[in-house]
Amino acid sequence: MSSSRFNQSLRRLWALDKFSYSLRVLIAMSGSLLLCWWQGSMQLLIPLFLGIIASALAETDDSWQGRLVALLVTLGCFSVAAASVELLFPYPWLFVVCLALASFALTMLGALGERYATIGAATLILSIYSMIGVDQRGGDSLYLGREALLLILGAAWYGALSVLWHALFANQPVQHGLARLFRELAHYLSLKAALFEPVRELDVEGRRLALAQQNGRLVAALNATKEIILHRVGSGRPGPQVSRYLKLYFLAQDIHERASSSHSPYNELADAFFHSDVLFRCQRLLCLQGEACQRLAEAVELRQPFAYRALCGEALEDLHAALEHLRIQGNPAWRGLLRALNALASNLGALDRLLAAASNPDALAEAQDSSLLDRTPRSLADMLGRLRLQLTPRSLLFRHALRLAVALAAGYGVLHWIHPTQGYWILLTTVFVCQPNYGATRRKLLQRIGGTLLGLLAGWALFDLFPDPRLQALIAVAAGVGFFATRASRYTLASAAITLMVLFCFNQVGDGYGLIWPRLFDTLVGSLIAGLAVFLILPDWQGRRLHVELANTLSCNSQYLRQILEQYRSGKRDDLAYRLARRNAHNADAALSSTLANMLMEPGHFRKDADIGFRFLVLSHTLLSYLSALGAHRGEPLPAAADAQPLSQAAAQLADSLEQVAASLAAQRPLAIHSDAEEQLAAQLEQHTEEMDDRQRLVRTELALICRQLGPLRTLAAHVLKAASR
Repeated sequence: MSSSRFNQSLRRLWALDKFSYSLRVLIAMSGSLLLCWWQGSMQLLIPLFLGIIASALAETDDSWQGRLVALLVTLGCFSVAAASVELLFPYPWLFVVCLALASFALTMLGALGERYATIGAATLILSIYSMIGVDQRGGDSLYLGREALLLILGAAWYGALSVLWHALFANQPVQHGLARLFRELAHYLSLKAALFEPVRELDVEGRRLALAQQNGRLVAALNATKEIILHRVGSGRPGPQVSRYLKLYFLAQDIHERASSSHSPYNELADAFFHSDVLFRCQRLLCLQGEACQRLAEAVELRQPFAYRALCGEALEDLHAALEHLRIQGNPAWRGLLRALNALASNLGALDRLLAAASNPDALAEAQDSSLLDRTPRSLADMLGRLRLQLTPRSLLFRHALRLAVALAAGYGVLHWIHPTQGYWILLTTVFVCQPNYGATRRKLLQRIGGTLLGLLAGWALFDLFPDPRLQALIAVAAGVGFFATRASRYTLASAAITLMVLFCFNQVGDGYGLIWPRLFDTLVGSLIAGLAVFLILPDWQGRRLHVELANTLSCNSQYLRQILEQYRSGKRDDLAYRLARRNAHNADAALSSTLANMLMEPGHFRKDADIGFRFLVLSHTLLSYLSALGAHRGEPLPAAADAQPLSQAAAQLADSLEQVAASLAAQRPLAIHSDAEEQLAAQLEQHTEEMDDRQRLVRTELALICRQLGPLRTLAAHVLKAASR
């Protein structure tokens, strides 16, 4: 029994997404430490460790072939950066000009994609590591190039481990990505279930806001998983294992569309069925389906079979029985709402079938169109075109690159002005703290300073507790691993860990105590420079571009509606165009949520419209949920009945209205708050639905709900435009 429990614990440890990353760092650092002990040259430890850190920071997910190519590119960039520092270091004026230009160029690589952005940032970090090494050497030409060579060797050592790891465990990142995706789905379903609580005066708007914010995290997980799978599929046909994961990914997309659907305003349902248990039945079924997503995440991560519980089927039967009981009562006031509940039950039944199918994804039919959109540049001309598009002050990337270049040049000037001990840590702090917007920079600044203080206090205490240099070296390795285990989720702890590693590494070749105050001073100065740069140099105040994000959200919703309309004309087909329109709509919703979260961290004057923005987010996410309901109920083409043409015209009119509001927001043009045409359209869609079949009635109802959202959206858009004009 204890052996089985131990094996299960090991399996769960292996399944942690940060475990393999941390284990690679542990092997790389431990190997370097053993080499230095064996050679009796502990002075080699610091550049080897720094090279490993830079290489690990440059690592992105890919197949082993792609990782090998990325490693060769990374080592080439590292070599050029380290050699340039060695050659230009004696000439301060020339050095600072090249530093600013290089930092700008390396940051602009982000226009080509995440992989290039990561390599560019890691190259900039390694160049500062090279400065630290040359500065410590004190200009001694006897060891010219030694630090640069050791940095490259450390980077190559970790890179070789990474390539080997990706070759041996190629599908592990896919499992981690899918597990994270289904966990986010589970949380989304849990928040969705909270909307069905039949309580009077329920804070529906607050719960919808929480749901919209969770949708942003879910969309991020969907995008990350798509990129991971795309790296393994490429342009060829996926293997059996990757094909299985691809089917699970498409299954998650279908679950997301159905989970985000809404069929009627929840407060109306709560008022009408307050004395019935039907909404509790809906809530219970959604909670059970959320738990099923959580268990599916664990099954994927632990590579174990997934069994969908019969309890969910029983809950679905209970829901249908409750609906039948309400139908028998024959209350005419419930007629329209009962139809909405029937559509909801149908949607929950489809969710039930999707989750049941996840127990055997190999049996799922191949998607009609399983292509994934690859956004990586295809040629040199494509790369140059993308860079040219970003070379404008309107580009957020251009602003960030310019800001970072000026900040590093200012930091270099400060360290030559006051000549602080270990002054090049100022530049390193500036690189880590300076983020693309004020909110993210402020958050990182506080975390960096807090983590540095924590690490310095821990180092000061541990120096006395563990005076043995060999034990201190082991603590440095553990701290380095801790940095990579926590840097993405707990940056304060990561900053403390990397500070601790630096202290104990320097204590191997000198006086670690003497580094405590310089490290604190450098962190404060570097953070101050980064904060001033993001505040003063082309600042990206989110409030000033709120109208752009709102316009993008409505425009993407309009395109999604047009794609749905096309599907109702031609029949359900999950082709790339439809999936792209759906993903763009959810991406825009997530981007708006992120923009508003960053607004809350900005100075008071720039966040005065945050309340309007959050109300707009609730309305736009509600609009998206009605669109999702239309998408979820696609099937055979609508029959060519007499009312089919007016229905298509109504949908096209709604899409045009959304585009009109979006265009007014983008151009900051005056916008009419009230539209008689939209009011008349909503009234027409809500009339004469009794004689229609369920599917046509559902389409008319959802279009009417969308139409009713346009008035409040116009009102809030007008408030935003009025505030922008001031």
